[in-house]
Amino acid sequence: MLNRRDFFRTASCVVGGSLLADRAALLAAGPMITRAVPKTGEMLPMVGLGSSATFASMARTADAQALREVLKTLVDHGGRVFDTAPGYGASEQVAGDIANELGLRDKIFWATKVNAAGREGLSGAKADPAKARAQIEESFKKFRLSKIDLLQVHDVVDVATHLPIVKELKQAGRVRYIGITSTRENQYAELIGYMKNEPLDFVGVDYAVDNREVEKEIFPLAQERKIGILNYVPFGRTRLFARVKGQAVPAWASEFDAATWAQFFLKFAISHPAVTVVTPATSNPKNMLDNLGGGMGRLPNADHRKRMVALIDGLPGA
Repeated sequence: MLNRRDFFRTASCVVGGSLLADRAALLAAGPMITRAVPKTGEMLPMVGLGSSATFASMARTADAQALREVLKTLVDHGGRVFDTAPGYGASEQVAGDIANELGLRDKIFWATKVNAAGREGLSGAKADPAKARAQIEESFKKFRLSKIDLLQVHDVVDVATHLPIVKELKQAGRVRYIGITSTRENQYAELIGYMKNEPLDFVGVDYAVDNREVEKEIFPLAQERKIGILNYVPFGRTRLFARVKGQAVPAWASEFDAATWAQFFLKFAISHPAVTVVTPATSNPKNMLDNLGGGMGRLPNADHRKRMVALIDGLPGA
């Protein structure tokens, strides 16, 4: 039996077997569903790639073969959005190197973040503006880009310092879209204040079938203010997979073309009209294909969504 490291080292060989069959099935599912960026109308594929969690862990190792396959799979099958951050270890550097090596740089929608205060900034520490600017310049260098598609203030950290710099870069034409992220419910009130008072193009928030708090105020406000939503942690990191362990995907999920639990969870997220793109993280090419399938075919309707919520809420682990 292959261990995790051996699997990643042989990922390119797997493409010749079961992964190739998965690719054929994905191509038969049709084109990727797209949704417009609210303020501009630019169409983006609704399933992208995040680079925290396992992607970040793999980026720290010497073996990046699996990550090459993941990025190539994303682009080859209609995905574009790659979400990262300086705080995700070597993810920016490794992704930039791979994209340039494979000629993918200009095919990717690059979304990154700034937080020059570090994690202590979550408790109120202030960022040094010079360090913030230097951190952003490092992102440009790692991607080898003159323009970044989306730059967001990470985790609502010292927005008073970071956001003016981000806005300045947009005005200068070096950044196309700007925003703020939060995956912590205790930050939502602060995030909502910025959504109401700042010219944000995006916010990045956590949303999943068992984590629906943002439906109450953030999503309606985003729709009202024409702010795009990057949907983070649609699997609740690994929480949702733990909750459905041993459970078969319900037969009625075929009504919206969900063949796996990953597709079930992703289709719930992207079927909300406020969501622009969902960015699950993975370092596994096979999982990348599975995730992309969540952005193809039919989506759940309102009745399906109610059944999905009832099913998951009825399982242990809430």
